[in-house]
Amino acid sequence: MEGPVVATVTGGTILWFVLFLVQLPFYGWFADHGHTWWLWTCLAGGVLGIYGTWYVRKREAAIRNSAAGDAPGTPDAE
Repeated sequence: MEGPVVATVTGGTILWFVLFLVQLPFYGWFADHGHTWWLWTCLAGGVLGIYGTWYVRKREAAIRNSAAGDAPGTPDAE
C-alpha cells in the first residue's frame, strides 16, 4: 500500500520541530522536574525526520525511474 509518503514524513518532521520550539521556552521547568528528555526527544525526531525526508525522496525517485525504464518501447525493457 502506497500513499503520500514524502508529505507524511515531511509533515511529521515539521511537527517534531514545532513541538521542540514550543517546549524550548519552558526549559527551566523541564529541567526542574527532570523532563528535559522531552525536548531532546522532539529535537531528535526532527533531525531524524530530515534524514527520513531525504531517504523517501530518493526512494520515490528510484521507483519513478524504475517505472519509466520498464515502460514498453524503451531499449532497457527487453
